[in-house]
This record gives sequence, C-alpha cells and structure tokens, in this order.
Amino acid sequence: MKEYYGYSAGELMQRAALPVRCLSSSETVFEQLAAEMATLIEAHNAAGRRTVVICPVGPVGHYPHFVRMVNQRRINLGNCWFFNMDEYLTDGREYIDREDRLSFRGFMAREVYGRIEPSLVMPEAQRRFPDPAAPEKLTELLASLGGADLCIGGIGINGHLAFNEPEPSLDAAAFAERTARVLAISPETRTANAIGDLGGALEDMPRYAVTIGMKEILSAKRVRLGVFRPWHRAVLRRAACGEITSAFPVTLLQRHPDAMLLANDVASELPV
Repeated sequence: MKEYYGYSAGELMQRAALPVRCLSSSETVFEQLAAEMATLIEAHNAAGRRTVVICPVGPVGHYPHFVRMVNQRRINLGNCWFFNMDEYLTDGREYIDREDRLSFRGFMAREVYGRIEPSLVMPEAQRRFPDPAAPEKLTELLASLGGADLCIGGIGINGHLAFNEPEPSLDAAAFAERTARVLAISPETRTANAIGDLGGALEDMPRYAVTIGMKEILSAKRVRLGVFRPWHRAVLRRAACGEITSAFPVTLLQRHPDAMLLANDVASELPV
C-alpha cells in the first residue's frame, strides 16, 4: 500500500502537494463552497466585474446554502455566467430528457435557478451546459470570457473531474489539453453513480456524457473540490499526494496555483 494511504488528517494537510482542508462535517464543507461562490460574486459586483463559475451537479449540497445567501444578501447574479460541467447522454449521444431524475439540466433549473428570486438570477443565456452537438462552442465561449474565475466540483472514485475519465495512454501534459467533448463513461464511474443515484440499478445508468475538459478546469483561476464519502478517504490522499498522472486526473491540480480539497470528517479519516 502506498505510504500516503496511512497519512492521518494532520499529516495529510502537512504533506499534500494539492492543499487540503479537513473540516468538521459535510455541512461545513458545503457552506464553505457556497461562501466561495457568493463572496466572489459580491466582490466582483462591487468592482463592476463579471463573474464566471464552473459548476457541478455532484456535489450539490452547497446549492441550498448558495441560494439562501443570494436571496438573503440580495446578490445580483445579472453579471454572472454559470457553466455546468457535464450532462448525461442517451445512447444516441443526445441529452437525456430534462425531466429525467438524473438530468443535471433539470436539477439546476429546479433546485438552483428556480429557487433564486427572479430579479436576482442571471438570464438564461448565461446558464450554460456543454452541447453534445458542438462541445467546442463551450470551450470557445468560456475562453472569450477570460476563463472561469472559480471552479467548484467533486472527485470520482477513479480520480475523474467532471466526466474526464482516466486516459493512462496519454501523458499528463497532453491530457491537460483535453477540451469539452462527448465520451463513454467508465465502468467504475457508472457503478459508483448507480450506487449513489439509482440504488445500484446499473443497467439504467447512461453510458455516455458530454463534459467540459481538463483544459477548461485547469484554466480556472481558483478550484475548490469537496469530498465526503467513505471511499473518498483513499481518493483524497492519492489526489493530494500521489503521482501526477492522466490515470488519476485530479492529480493534475497539484500544479494549479490556487486549488484546494475540502474534506469532511468522514473523508479525512484513515482509509484502513
């Protein structure tokens, strides 16, 4: 077993090549992620600046806190662009139905944009998902806006970010240049997501997704990733201390100038 799998929470924070904060609970992590978003937008609004955020649907626990902060603090999102990381596709490589329980587009419409006071929410044109018919358009639009100011996300069991599945045949530099695209979801990801989202109904999990690329994520000025689950104990330690490799995509963030992993009390425990 790799030495880093034996690091305590304290050792992990000291030794990590990718900075780690070990927090007391999932809610503390979610509140911190929401505060990162809200505080950045407030600061940019005060300076008359646009805010561009790359957003996940997984984790999602920060969104209720973010919605509350926006509504209570009257944070105007009119000059914000939200780029969602990814979406599931049918076998025909088209979006799954927005009403499907797995749809990220449906989740954002119901649980985020639909819960923000209408006078505060950004126009629909500024709520973007990668398009399976032309994923390169998201890459181009994000670049035209100067890239993301903040990327919020999580980590998959095989180290994927968004749906950037491992590609061990590529060196890290080549993998870092991957842009938005359609791809097949790995068996590991499909299994983990089936357990978490469908009670293990693997046969009903989509086989394809459209995803933002590693290039877009790594180009964000600030990256914050939340980890919460028991299996994140090992993922967290490899992400922070393991070799930088396309076989475990999150390790590429070790070279990012402002990236951080936020772990709850479960994920920070020793794996074994």
